[in-house]
Amino acid sequence: MGVVLNNIIAIYRRELQSYFVSPLAYAIASVFWFLAGLFLILILLGPDGIISYVAALDVQGQQFGVPIPPIDVPYQFIRAFLDRLGWLLLFVLPILSMGLYAEERKLGTLELLATSPVTNWAVAVGKLLGVVTFFTAIIAPIMVLEAITLSASNPPMAATIPLLGHLGLILLAASILSLGMFISSLTDSTILAAVFTFALILLLLFVDLIAKNMGGTFGEVLVHMSLLKHYSNFTQGIFETSSLILFGGYIFLGIFLTAQSIDALRFQRR
Repeated sequence: MGVVLNNIIAIYRRELQSYFVSPLAYAIASVFWFLAGLFLILILLGPDGIISYVAALDVQGQQFGVPIPPIDVPYQFIRAFLDRLGWLLLFVLPILSMGLYAEERKLGTLELLATSPVTNWAVAVGKLLGVVTFFTAIIAPIMVLEAITLSASNPPMAATIPLLGHLGLILLAASILSLGMFISSLTDSTILAAVFTFALILLLLFVDLIAKNMGGTFGEVLVHMSLLKHYSNFTQGIFETSSLILFGGYIFLGIFLTAQSIDALRFQRR
C-alpha cells in the first residue's frame, strides 16, 4: 500500500509541475480569469445585472406605492455567478484534460508507463489529482474576489452557500476531467481528445432534457445522472448524499476506464 501511495504522489508531483511550467496552462488560466471577472462585473453592474434590477424594482415601488418583496442579492449573485462558471468549464476542461494521456502517446512515453511496475490505477489517480489541483488553484483567486464582493453585503451572507457551491464546482470539474482523461487515453491527438470530451460534457449536462422527452422508468433513471442537476443543488446551498455519490461515481468510472485502456495497451505490448 505504501508503494502504491508513493507512486501516486510521484505521478501527482510530476503532473502538477508540468502545468506550472506550461505556457498553455497559463493561457487557459488567464482566459478563465478574464471571462470570470467579466461575468462577475456583468452580473453585478451590467445593464441587466442584479443591482440594476433591484434599483428598477425600487423605483417602480416608489412610483406606484406597491411594496417590493425583499430580494436576497448576495444569494442571487452567487447562484448566477456559479452558474456562469459551470458553463465556462464546458470550454476550459476539455483543453485541460486533452493532453493527460494523448501527449504521452504522441511522445512515446505512454508505452514506458504501460510497461513500468507502476500500476495503471496509480498513474490515473496521480494524473487526475494533478489536474484537479491545478484547476483548484485557478479558481482560488476567483473565490477571493467573490469573498471581497460578498463582504459588502448587509446583513452578511452565510459562508455555507458559497462554500457548497465551490465544492460542487470542483466535484463537477473532477468528474469531467476524469472522463476526459479516459478519452485522452484512447488517442494520440489532443484535438480529438478535446472535441470528444466537449461532446461528452454536452451529453452529460443535457441528459436530463433527453430523459424528460423519453419518459418512463429509463427516463427517470437518466434524470438522476445529469451533472447539471446535481451541480445546481450545490449552487443552491443544498447538500445531498445522492449528488456526492453521483460525482464520486463519475470520477471512479473515469479512473476505472482509463486503467482498463492502459491495461489493453500493456497487453498489446506483451
